[in-house]
Amino acid sequence: MSRGTAKTKKNKIVPEDKFQSIILTKFINYVMKNGKKTVAKRIVYTALDKASKETKLEQMDLFNQVLKNVGPILEVKSKRIGGANYQVPMEVTKDRKNTLAMRWIISSASQSKGKPMADKLADELILAFKGEGNAIKKKQDTHKMAEANKAFAHFARF
Repeated sequence: MSRGTAKTKKNKIVPEDKFQSIILTKFINYVMKNGKKTVAKRIVYTALDKASKETKLEQMDLFNQVLKNVGPILEVKSKRIGGANYQVPMEVTKDRKNTLAMRWIISSASQSKGKPMADKLADELILAFKGEGNAIKKKQDTHKMAEANKAFAHFARF
């Protein structure tokens, strides 16, 4: 448990080669397994290419729209007050919103079976762009949980 207000230092992330985007670099890093960054880049670029062909949008426009669609506005955090734990709805910061959106997209894509990861990721990106799919369902569940616990919103100040 942290004491004090010391902030951790954030590592400087270098933008990836193709689009010069830091957020896409983070997405590639989330996809990466066992340090194989070139494999992760190939998966992400192939998925973006397939998804952009199907939606007829630019790749980065599609990616940014998907992150906007999947990113939650509210989430619940557990607070211990007076010996009881309450699920308190809190607003999500921009960084956490993007992190959660990327995590949900990748996990929902990797859960489906029978296709290469690039195809599964492309399908999930297309579904998220349309406002469907498992990542959007996860966002809606998070919002429902926050809505159900809005009675405890006054504990957010503590």
